[in-house]
Amino acid sequence: MATTNNNRVVLEIDQGIATVTLNRPDKYNGLDMAMFDAIVAVTRQLKKDRSVRAVILKGAGEAFCSGLDVAKVSKNPVNFLKLLVKPGRKISNLAQDVGYLWRDVPAPVIAVTHGYCFGGGFQIALGADFRFSTSDCEFSIMETKWGLIPDMSLTVTLRELISIDLAKELTMTARRFNGAEAKEMGLVSRVCDDPLAEAQAFARELSERSPDAVAASKLLFNRTWSAPDKAALDWETRLQKKILARTNQRTAVARNTSDPEKAYEDRRGF
Repeated sequence: MATTNNNRVVLEIDQGIATVTLNRPDKYNGLDMAMFDAIVAVTRQLKKDRSVRAVILKGAGEAFCSGLDVAKVSKNPVNFLKLLVKPGRKISNLAQDVGYLWRDVPAPVIAVTHGYCFGGGFQIALGADFRFSTSDCEFSIMETKWGLIPDMSLTVTLRELISIDLAKELTMTARRFNGAEAKEMGLVSRVCDDPLAEAQAFARELSERSPDAVAASKLLFNRTWSAPDKAALDWETRLQKKILARTNQRTAVARNTSDPEKAYEDRRGF
C-alpha cells in the first residue's frame, strides 16, 4: 500500500483502489486554502496514475465536509482573489477545481458522505461519479444562507441529477435535508448503514472490469449527457475506436471465455 499525506488530504492506494481522505477532522473538514490546494494536487496525481482503477473519497472524523471555512479564508482578502481568478485558458478556477476536477480523473470516483455535507463539501461530493451516504447525513446548498451563490462547479454537476425547479429551490432556501431525502431526489446513489464498506465492495467490483472500458465509459457520459445527438454519437465511435481490439479489450474477452484470471494492464490514455 502506498500512502501520501500532505497535511490536509491523505491518499492511500492499495491494489489499484485509491482512498482519498479529507483530513481536517477538528474543523469538520472545512475548506481552508491548504485544503483547496491539497484536493487539487491529489486529483492531478490520480489523473496521471494509470494503475488506479477506482477512487473512494471520504472525510475523517464526524463529517464529510462542512464547506468553506469562512473565518479562516477571510482572514486574508487576497484568498478570495486566489479562489475566483481563472488563470490562463483554464475553464475553472481554484474554487471550482475541488469539485470539477474529479470528473477529469479517468477512474470512477465514489464519494462516501456522513455527518455533514454542506456548501462546498456538497459540491465536492457532486463532482464524484457516485455518492454513497448514511441516511442521517445532512446536506445543504448553504451559500444563500450567507448571501452568496454556489460557485464550486455545482452548475455543471447538479443539472445532471435533478430538475431545474428543484435545483432552484434547494439553492434559494439553503434548507437542510438528510441522506434518505437526497436519495429520493436523485442526489445520492445509495443510502447504506455502512457506506464506506459498500463503496469498497463496489470499487473492487469495478476493478474487475477493463480499466480502459471503465475510463472510456466515464468520459463518454461526461462528454455526451447534455450534448447534441451528433456530438454524442461521434463520441461513441471515437472512444470505441480507442479500445476495440486493444490489449485490455482482448483481455476482457479472454477473462470471459478461456482465461478468467488473466490480468489487465494499466489503463491507456484517452
